[in-house]
Amino acid sequence: MTTLNERLGALPGGLLRKIRRGIEKESLRATPDGRLALTPHPRALGSALTHPHVTTDFSESQLELITGVHETIDACVGQLTEIHQVVYRDIGEEILWATSMPCGLPGDDEIPLAQYGRSNVARAKTVYRRGLSYRYGRRMQTISGIHYNFSLPDEAWPLLQRAQPHAGERDAFRDDAYFGLIRNFRRHTWLLLYLFGASPAVCGSFVEGREHGLQPIGRGSFYLPHATSLRMGPLGYQSDVQRSLAVSYNSLRSYAQSIRGALVEPYAPYQAIGVRVGDEYRQLSATLLQIENEFYGTIRPKRTIRSGERPLHALAERGVEYVEVRCIDVDPFKPVGIDAATMRFLDIFLLHCLLADSPPDSPAEIERIGRNQHRAAQQGRDPQVRLYRDQGEIALTAWARELLDECAPIAAALDEANRTGVYGDAIAQARAALGAPASTPSAQVLRRMAEDHDDSFRSFALEQSLRHREALVGSPIDPTLLARYRAMAERSLAEQAALESAETESFEAFLQRYLAPQPAVIGSA
Repeated sequence: MTTLNERLGALPGGLLRKIRRGIEKESLRATPDGRLALTPHPRALGSALTHPHVTTDFSESQLELITGVHETIDACVGQLTEIHQVVYRDIGEEILWATSMPCGLPGDDEIPLAQYGRSNVARAKTVYRRGLSYRYGRRMQTISGIHYNFSLPDEAWPLLQRAQPHAGERDAFRDDAYFGLIRNFRRHTWLLLYLFGASPAVCGSFVEGREHGLQPIGRGSFYLPHATSLRMGPLGYQSDVQRSLAVSYNSLRSYAQSIRGALVEPYAPYQAIGVRVGDEYRQLSATLLQIENEFYGTIRPKRTIRSGERPLHALAERGVEYVEVRCIDVDPFKPVGIDAATMRFLDIFLLHCLLADSPPDSPAEIERIGRNQHRAAQQGRDPQVRLYRDQGEIALTAWARELLDECAPIAAALDEANRTGVYGDAIAQARAALGAPASTPSAQVLRRMAEDHDDSFRSFALEQSLRHREALVGSPIDPTLLARYRAMAERSLAEQAALESAETESFEAFLQRYLAPQPAVIGSA
């Protein structure tokens, strides 16, 4: 705590007010009766390839709404809200599904892959998704979530470096600090699953025909009684193949080496799928990972990429720019899936991960982290649940109280910097949730299912989706703002058309060049 407080003291209030954050929020488009919408991405929303704020994720039916970078939480929530308002004015009677776990799904092969146009980069994006469908199935890819992007202002790094002597260059210090944040985040992800997990149940269409270990509830739903986030457990974005990588986050170099091996070494089961069969490209490559983004994780180091650049190359050339938190469920009780209170806790938590000591990880600890994540996802609200720490076990609630005690000074500093008390409130609410697991979002989902929907997950989620649609459509929007988004959509379509008309390279040559091995990472050891 002494070290943490010394580092916190190195950051003046003015810099704490300049923390940068942004949101990427995934949502399925659904029909008014709760089935997956099979319509194409609406043209009125612009080009999914080039629009800066509205795109698609895995499926043509899965929107991804992207804010800009903001120095205030209110501005970030405000922009996310206005994007939702614009989208709802362009999708007719369809709704944005209000939960992470999907709506009623058709057969796997009927879930449409996202389409981006005729350019080489557009075709590659669809082929990548086809590869995911062969490797993991399409239903798993329809799970949606909130990605929270976080960074400190550039002026913070020299101040932190003076408080934490580091012999390297400033950029190397920044990279090491972000990887320290990532290691601590992975150690403590389970706390976020307990506090904000909101996916304790699923529609039966999601698990039809597969082994899942869930319990039936109501008509056509499945759940686990103490689950917090089935999305983050074995049922969700998990891969036994990827777990074999045991990726190390001890430095940019170790991380990149772990990922690079999976990008170049052929993997026999994926070779059996084939890369090109007849005229169809089934996947980009037969390596364990087609591209870097296929690696699933609760958090990623990120750097804005340039046209045609690979993510690992961008990190190697220019270092870590921000981190992307990927473990937050869409909150079905919030119109846009997240609110300012949750974001305030995330800022506190991420600052704690950055400022606290962060020893190197090890294969044994990586294995414990995975077990803790699954235990919290599937059993997190069980009062008896225990997690693995060091060589023993500790009650989840006891460990959580320790972490919240360490977070309290950070909340106080943020409150002082922003002349408010809301960060302290975030810690108080988290403490209260430890003593009252029935108050957590995951418990509230099950309660509402039982009280109002005969234990039907789909009925509950549909009601919430319709309620949010009514609120967002009914709220006023500035005509000037709406016109700006309309112009943005038209501009994105023009940009896509220009890209397609300028294409001269064959798709085969494009793939060969894009997938060629990248230069070795120069990052810190």
